[in-house]
Amino acid sequence: MSWRMRRRSRTICLSLAFVTIFLHLLLALVFFSIHHLPCDAPLPPRTHVLRDLAQCNTSMRVRGNSEPPTDSIQRHTPYEESKKEPNGNALPGKIFPLKGSKSTQTMQKGAGQYGNESGDSDLLKLKALFDHPLYNVPGPVVPEDDWLLKVKPKSDTLDRYEDTQWNRSSDSHPPWLRFHLGISRWELYPHRAPTMEPLIQQLTAHPIVSAVQKSGGTQLKLVMSFPNYGQALFKPKKQERDEETNYNLYYFSDYERHNAEIAAFHLDRILGYRRIPPVAGRLVDVVKEIKDVTTDRKLAKTFFNSPVGNVCFYGQCSYYCSTEHAICGQPRDLEASLAVMLPDLSLATRRTWRSPWRRSYSRSKRAKWETDPNYCTTVKKTPPYDKGTRLVDFMDMVILDFLMSNMDRHHYETFEKFGNNTFLLHLDNGRAFGRHSKDEPSILAPLEQCCRIRHSTWQRLRLLSLPQYCISDVMRASLSQDPLHKVAPLLSEPHLAALSRRLKTVLEIVTRCQERQKKDGRAEDVIYDDLAYLKQSAEQ
Repeated sequence: MSWRMRRRSRTICLSLAFVTIFLHLLLALVFFSIHHLPCDAPLPPRTHVLRDLAQCNTSMRVRGNSEPPTDSIQRHTPYEESKKEPNGNALPGKIFPLKGSKSTQTMQKGAGQYGNESGDSDLLKLKALFDHPLYNVPGPVVPEDDWLLKVKPKSDTLDRYEDTQWNRSSDSHPPWLRFHLGISRWELYPHRAPTMEPLIQQLTAHPIVSAVQKSGGTQLKLVMSFPNYGQALFKPKKQERDEETNYNLYYFSDYERHNAEIAAFHLDRILGYRRIPPVAGRLVDVVKEIKDVTTDRKLAKTFFNSPVGNVCFYGQCSYYCSTEHAICGQPRDLEASLAVMLPDLSLATRRTWRSPWRRSYSRSKRAKWETDPNYCTTVKKTPPYDKGTRLVDFMDMVILDFLMSNMDRHHYETFEKFGNNTFLLHLDNGRAFGRHSKDEPSILAPLEQCCRIRHSTWQRLRLLSLPQYCISDVMRASLSQDPLHKVAPLLSEPHLAALSRRLKTVLEIVTRCQERQKKDGRAEDVIYDDLAYLKQSAEQ
């Protein structure tokens, strides 16, 4: 019996040994076969897929949406001619070179990392857009009273000093002063402004000699000063570019984004408005360019080192100024937007206007315009919207806000010197570009209710809907010229795609207005013909 048991055990052990050897051989064969398989081709990056979404739909057409004529004469005012560079191209399509600072070198390390094959094509579209006659409509010579600031004539008492020619186009002036002297009744800067390149250069590379917190407002902002007495408004990075605003967050509780301020300036220029002061991105050294140069004791007390060694500060303000919402460098470099400051209020007083379509800024109440479909009839009878261009000026701002999804336009400003007959300043755009996946139709309520738009604005919007001037592509090209693009694209591809989608919505609303007014025999009431006025003024 015991012999049989030993024999059976030996058989079982041998069987297990053979099975083990077989499994090891099988695993070895599988391993070597996998090891020698060629690598699969990498999947295309997500960026390429998203970029395809941003392409203008070539089949997108709105009734009457033909391309504007291209045979208009391109002329400039004498002021523009005096400011032109020898090559004739100062602002559009030109990349602003940077040099000198450590921050610049850091940004340049990433150059080309986010490039794509169609980058040159987008730049060509941008150049073609700014060369189009609609962006070079001849304007009248600006009278002396239509300049915001007057240049005082040279005084005899200054003969002992250096003989400086004080005029608007003088290269001896610092860039910020030339910008201030170029503000007129109708725009902050001309279409082709040679002052723009040195101005952007100042924002991105000039040494910062002072940094103090700006009073007022709900979130942290600083005023930066440069050696040539120029100043800029500083807004720091608070969230990542591809991060969408929380859907449960009310618009008045949203963060202010540095990249939104930069993108708003570029979009305002692409739309042909030129009503936002120049803005540029910059990498700022939190210690060297803020902490060490500030004279603001309250701000200085809020600096600290985070647990991982990053230098942080939070300042003092109504919201988001606490250790929980601190602004931190990595470890000292901080992304920010710098916007050129407008002339001091003692020199150029500004008037603040409450928006007729202001939101209630309440979690439960609704504004009157949200419940009254005939609300615009009342607005049209109320000064200053009852005459002049104020109503169509407001519609320009509405379209800008809808394209960048800015719901926080409760007030706007104008220069008091020019009275009611002037452009609107499109300031404070930090809460724009918060969501790309959702459009906010209520922003367009003024346009839908009033059915009124400038002819020049209507023509440019139609132009930007065409594939050869696709708004998403020209916006991408324009933003690629900002220094912070070297770190990462300032707007993600879904945000760029949203621009084309929202532009289509604007065109459809205006077309519906035209069809509705045509039935009432008032189709001409939709379009305010400012182009005829400009041509007539230029001829005179």
